[in-house]
Amino acid sequence: MTETPNPNIVDTDSLTGEMHPIRRVVVALGSNLGERLASLQGAVDALRDTPDFFVTGVSPVYETDPVDSPEEAGPFLNAVVLADTTLPAARLMERALAIEDAFERERSDIRNAPRTLDVDLIVVGDRRSNEDFLRLPHPRAHQRAFVLKPWHDLEPDAVFPERGPIADLLGETDASGVRKREDLALEAE
Repeated sequence: MTETPNPNIVDTDSLTGEMHPIRRVVVALGSNLGERLASLQGAVDALRDTPDFFVTGVSPVYETDPVDSPEEAGPFLNAVVLADTTLPAARLMERALAIEDAFERERSDIRNAPRTLDVDLIVVGDRRSNEDFLRLPHPRAHQRAFVLKPWHDLEPDAVFPERGPIADLLGETDASGVRKREDLALEAE
C-alpha cells in the first residue's frame, strides 16, 4: 500500500518561507498515435523532471480498445503515475498540457480523437475543481477501466474521491478491452 501524505504536513519553501501542503497525485497517460510506448516513457520522464513533483509509482502498461472514439482510432497504450507534490493543481494542469504539446498532441473538435499523448490529472489530493480548464477529480475516470486497472495495480486499496474504493469501481466497469502488456514496461527511474 502506498501511503497518502498527511494533508497537515507541509513543505516549506526555503527561499520564501511559504508553506505548501503535500498532495497525492494520480496521473493517467495514454497514446494511440505514433511511437506509443516512447510517448508514455517521455511523459513519465517529463513528470519526473518536474520540480516539486516526486514520482512514487508507475503502473504496468496496458493496451486498451478506444472508448467513445472515432471508428478509425487504433488501440491505446495506457499507464498511471502516482506522485507527491506541493504544486498547485492549476500549475500541474499547465505542466500536463505542456508535456502533451511537447509530444505534438493535436487538439481537435472531434471527441476522443486519436492522439500522440494524453496526460490527465485524475486526483490531486483532496482538491476539487469544476473550472473549464480543470475538473477534479476527473469527471469520467471512475468509469474508465483503462484508468482504474493500472491505478489498482499500484494502490489496490485506493479510494476515488466521492465515488468509493477503486476496486469496487473496477468491478462495475467493463474491463474486457483492457489487456496488460507483459512485454512492455515503463522505466520509473
